[in-house]
Amino acid sequence: MRPTQPLGEGDHLADLAVVGAGVTGLTAALHAAARGAKVVVLEASEIGWGASGRNNGQVIPALTRADPDVLVQAFGPEHGETLVTLLRDSANAVFDLVRQHGIACDAVQNGWVQPAHRESRLSLSRSRCEQWRRRGAPAELVDREQVAAITGSRMWCGGWLNPTGGHLNPLAFTRGLAQAALAAGAMVHTHTAATGLQRVGDRWRVATPGGSVLARKVLVATHSYSGFAVPSPWPGLQHTLVPVRSYQISTLPLPSELRASILPRNHAMSDTHADLHFAHLDADGRLVTGGALVVAAGYEQRLRERIGQRLLKIFPQLQALGGIRFDYLWHGVFAATLDKLPRFWRLDDGVLGWVGCNGRGLAFCAALGPVLADAALDGERARIRMPFEAPRVIPGHALARMGVAAGILYYRWLDGRD
Repeated sequence: MRPTQPLGEGDHLADLAVVGAGVTGLTAALHAAARGAKVVVLEASEIGWGASGRNNGQVIPALTRADPDVLVQAFGPEHGETLVTLLRDSANAVFDLVRQHGIACDAVQNGWVQPAHRESRLSLSRSRCEQWRRRGAPAELVDREQVAAITGSRMWCGGWLNPTGGHLNPLAFTRGLAQAALAAGAMVHTHTAATGLQRVGDRWRVATPGGSVLARKVLVATHSYSGFAVPSPWPGLQHTLVPVRSYQISTLPLPSELRASILPRNHAMSDTHADLHFAHLDADGRLVTGGALVVAAGYEQRLRERIGQRLLKIFPQLQALGGIRFDYLWHGVFAATLDKLPRFWRLDDGVLGWVGCNGRGLAFCAALGPVLADAALDGERARIRMPFEAPRVIPGHALARMGVAAGILYYRWLDGRD
């Protein structure tokens, strides 16, 4: 991609300033630049340094627990169904961007499957499939034998799938979005942290350690990294979310005979465990998976041991390797909310943001970026489409952050029960 530079000294004018060069920020910048706006993107580190480049790469057109009926109940029929439609079409939004801009990111749109790990979870599969089918999604129920054929494992009891899902290399995808935004005319500045916002007449001054951006509108797209690893551009934004660390790991490339027996149709897979079991194959035949850890200390060895045991349970054919070896391990932080719902913040007149991907941000962010850009640029006429509200600080935020480890233990306990 074209090289990027920190923002230079002085004031730089923009119609839209985007803080954060992840999937949300870059798709918003790409869309806004394509419609003729002058856009400046500020990234505190490198492109894809945050969760957008550090996730598992699964493109899933659904949230973790906020199913369609839940979204409608939470946000009302109009806003709820708007979010459902965005989610329904979110995987196609990702792969359309890949095709339109020629992004080289090993994209595979062969579908996403959610197997049920207990017979009792099949009711959840049926409910989710039915809710999505009512909204026009091509969701399908699959039985035990169909899941075994899709996954190469007899661990699961059935489940459901969406053929629009898939997987890709998330870092390459995010960098490709940055290249597309640059080509559309957006200015993208890395190693430029936004340290604060201040109203100056009819514009907002976005301060950085070097220069500043004077923008008519601002979109804050830092998500889980607000105040966690980078300065929060808006006071208290970090208290509206809980940062959760997610670990990813990949095996060495599998021998061809094993590769043919594991996820043989090249689906993305994440099941109904609360302590999620998930995997997909990359272009070189690595099994890309991961998991949660209660304690971060010594995570490299502990994750290898835990996920190695899990993979042998899911795919007994891996025993032929005489031991599973891993070659890459990485981790990132996603933004969780206590109710598992996305939240859309109107921080001030002309300043918007959102939090709460809850571990399903890749597809949703790509669908949201253009909508958020329109909402910022077009004002109330566009904002009315989305459930924007004043930021809600999580009560006892410090305790909520400390409770993440307890939550993982609870999920593991819950997974063994109906």
